[in-house]
Amino acid sequence: MAKLRVKDYMTRNVVTLSPDDTVEDAIRLIEETGHDSFPVVKDGFLVGYVSSIDLLKKDPKTKIRKVMKREVHVAKEDMPLRDVARVMFRTGHSKLPVVDNEGRLVGIISNIDVIRSQIERATPEKVEKLKRTLEKLHGVNINVRRDVVDVNKLIPTQTKVYADELRGRIHEIRKGLAEPIVVIKKDGRFYLVDGHHRAVASLKVGQKKLEAYVLEVPENVELGMEKLIKRKGIKSLKDVEVVDEGQPLVEITLKREEV
Repeated sequence: MAKLRVKDYMTRNVVTLSPDDTVEDAIRLIEETGHDSFPVVKDGFLVGYVSSIDLLKKDPKTKIRKVMKREVHVAKEDMPLRDVARVMFRTGHSKLPVVDNEGRLVGIISNIDVIRSQIERATPEKVEKLKRTLEKLHGVNINVRRDVVDVNKLIPTQTKVYADELRGRIHEIRKGLAEPIVVIKKDGRFYLVDGHHRAVASLKVGQKKLEAYVLEVPENVELGMEKLIKRKGIKSLKDVEVVDEGQPLVEITLKREEV
């Protein structure tokens, strides 16, 4: 986590308010977006921050400049995510505006982004480890490149994904936050090694392309995953089963009649 930076996970398209907007405008924005807080921006510069709590019991015609917080905790693009997590934990903030050295708003980072950085993450280190393993196992040299691959051409190497994580991945993709998947290319085929939830989510929302780390393997190399795919009868992402475990990670402990 120490090597991960804010710029790798922040949202760049930020919904903002102006100091001249009103409480009524902010409430409308909450209803439209589902967000509960917004950076306040003037001429591109961050000048404040307003949350739903700041709007309580305020006259709808009150200007945002009258209710916004002017002292705002912020993050920088090159700030380690570990430091951001520490600030959020200590201050109780769930989001931090991201600004450049002049104070212009360039994005926003949330606690969900910090959590997301630790789940099913395809890092260059992970890709390099896979490359070294394949080279040592088969005695060949393997080329790695970043590319965009066709989702419909991916051949999965696992037979199931989990419904709860899939829902999260669908949400990320719709926000444009999908991370690269890891693919082995051999004999014109693309075997999906890492990122099955991302790939299935893309298929479900109709996204045709995904960024990927592509490891190019010589045709004469026999991969163990090829035998698995043949035995399981896997041909495409449509063959991947979505599993709902039926046991939520968080349960409501009060019975309905006791509420």
